[in-house]
Amino acid sequence: MRKTQITIDVELDENHVPENITWNAQDGGIEKEETKATMISVWDDKAMEALRIDLWTKEMPVDQMKMFIHQILISLGNTYQRATGEEDVAQWMEEIAEEFAVKSAIK
Repeated sequence: MRKTQITIDVELDENHVPENITWNAQDGGIEKEETKATMISVWDDKAMEALRIDLWTKEMPVDQMKMFIHQILISLGNTYQRATGEEDVAQWMEEIAEEFAVKSAIK
């Protein structure tokens, strides 16, 4: 069995707030790529719940965070459609993403 790694390095300030975030993906040729935010979700099948890590640096602008969330919402709809084949629910999720974009004033 082949293994690969994706890692995220977080530098914290004295109050444990992220100052710098970099990520690495061996197979993608990404090494110490800087980012201002990351959201990671994993499924705990024993507890039947999603576990999350949401991090962003002090330098992450609010307008970019809104765009980040919007794009994640769109991606969730796409992932849902691929995983379930339920086109109608995926379309509804996209509509929610677009409503978010309007309400958050990014569109």
